[in-house]
Amino acid sequence: MTVVLTPKQLEAGKLLAGPASNIMLRGGSRSGKTFVLVRAIILRALKAPGSRHAIFRLRRNQVRTTIWQDTLPKVLGLCLPELEVQLSQSDLIATLPNGSQIVLAGLDDKDRVEKILGTEYSTLYFNEASQIPWRSIEMARTRLAQNSGLALKTYYDCNPPSKLHWSYQLFRAKLKPNTRETLPNPDDYVEMLMNPADNRTNLPATYFDILASFSEAQRLRFERGEWASDVDNALWTLDQFDQERASRVEGGIVYGGLAVPMRRVVVAVDPSGTAGNGVGDGIGIVVAAVGTDGRFYVLEDASCHASPEQWGRRVVAAYHEHSADRIIGEANFGGAMVEAVIRIADPRVPYRAVHATRGKVVRAEPIAALYEKGKVTHAGTFPELEDQMANMTSAGYVGEGSPDRADALVWALSELALQRSGRVTVQSR
Repeated sequence: MTVVLTPKQLEAGKLLAGPASNIMLRGGSRSGKTFVLVRAIILRALKAPGSRHAIFRLRRNQVRTTIWQDTLPKVLGLCLPELEVQLSQSDLIATLPNGSQIVLAGLDDKDRVEKILGTEYSTLYFNEASQIPWRSIEMARTRLAQNSGLALKTYYDCNPPSKLHWSYQLFRAKLKPNTRETLPNPDDYVEMLMNPADNRTNLPATYFDILASFSEAQRLRFERGEWASDVDNALWTLDQFDQERASRVEGGIVYGGLAVPMRRVVVAVDPSGTAGNGVGDGIGIVVAAVGTDGRFYVLEDASCHASPEQWGRRVVAAYHEHSADRIIGEANFGGAMVEAVIRIADPRVPYRAVHATRGKVVRAEPIAALYEKGKVTHAGTFPELEDQMANMTSAGYVGEGSPDRADALVWALSELALQRSGRVTVQSR
């Protein structure tokens, strides 16, 4: 049996083969995005003998289950049934008859990724890109340099998150992610919408009943494939971040055209069980302050994916850079480990352990109230932090992974604003 591509899939195939170097297929789930992209990569590999192509997802078990065991065999069986492909199950490498290779990897497999990125590629494809940090994509793109005769291409697909996500900045706002800088070649970044309705002939009718049962926010993302301006029942809205921003200067903040010295500065740490391999839940590190004007300022989002030794040094560096008064560490996860890591980096820094006695939403609500009252200003733009905040709702966190950055922000502002009210349980060390 051979496949008959839908009109939308044919349109996407033409876009992928067109002149743009960076192409994103965005849209709802089960819309056929992955099928079209894997097919396009195989066709490119067949055109250039000896060419190399890489498909990345956040986790190795995800790329194995969804693409290696499902999409890749389907594409080969339906589109190219006569093609003899050697499949290395242990290495997740598909070798075509002309010597071209398609390599699959999860970005959580550090050793594997380092080995893969030791060579050059003609095509990179980031599957479920909304889950992948921009820094990981930047790192991989340094290897898009194979001289195979093919135009170098980077493919992406995603179920769009909020408008603060790097995917929106890059493909819709045409900005370099995490900056306000315009792309030098905006026409080289194109995106296309593909939704389940476009793939109706290949889906059971009951699937659309399932989509209809979702909340409006979830339907916006998984059925209509649109970036969310604001999530339903979110504790923070996107407008709150942009209404008033300040600028960092040496010795303080410029807000409303006036210099504002900082009265008290803290660095808050929300730890995780990450092994420091660049993926998974990160280490939330946020610097906040209260100014002499009584306002609260978010000075820096220094969050990272790093080993304990690395993030300990990063926390201490932020403490010294901002002349902070104290480091705050969430101790429910890791307990004394957090303090020990920081003490190794600098045994002299003041440290306070804070213990969560209530859930994330309950802890976040008083801080969200400060934003509603216009008492908190961001000194700069912090897209990843703000994206997490915009996905924190009264029912819980609806974003990808863990809200490590948002948690750290809540701890920092709680230390500055709420400690004396008794609403935060602390333990001095």
